[in-house]
Amino acid sequence: MKVAFTTSGNTLDAPMDPRFGRAEGFIVYDTDSETFEAVDNKQVLNSAHGAGIQATEAILRKGANCVVTGHCGPNAFKALSGAGIRIYTTEAATVSEALEAYRAGALPTMKSADVEGHWS
Repeated sequence: MKVAFTTSGNTLDAPMDPRFGRAEGFIVYDTDSETFEAVDNKQVLNSAHGAGIQATEAILRKGANCVVTGHCGPNAFKALSGAGIRIYTTEAATVSEALEAYRAGALPTMKSADVEGHWS
């Protein structure tokens, strides 16, 4: 299973980024091999439209099965849900804290978008 965490860094100790579509990047963690890959999302940060859709495409290319983030807008939620990606929400400070909560089954599943589009 591959889990994409929204982040502003490139290590497991990096801070979580509370945004999905306009996150600076992602850590895609493979729970089977216990390895991870940092994925840059900075090219999407200033997009006028489609940040959530572009971010969804980026994590799909990396094989992610679910996302752990703070918030998710309507277009991103629709794109992720349509692709069969489960979305979990967290207020964890770092990727490693969010990963620990994910492994413990302590993260709630997001049922709908919780912010407006273009939230930053």
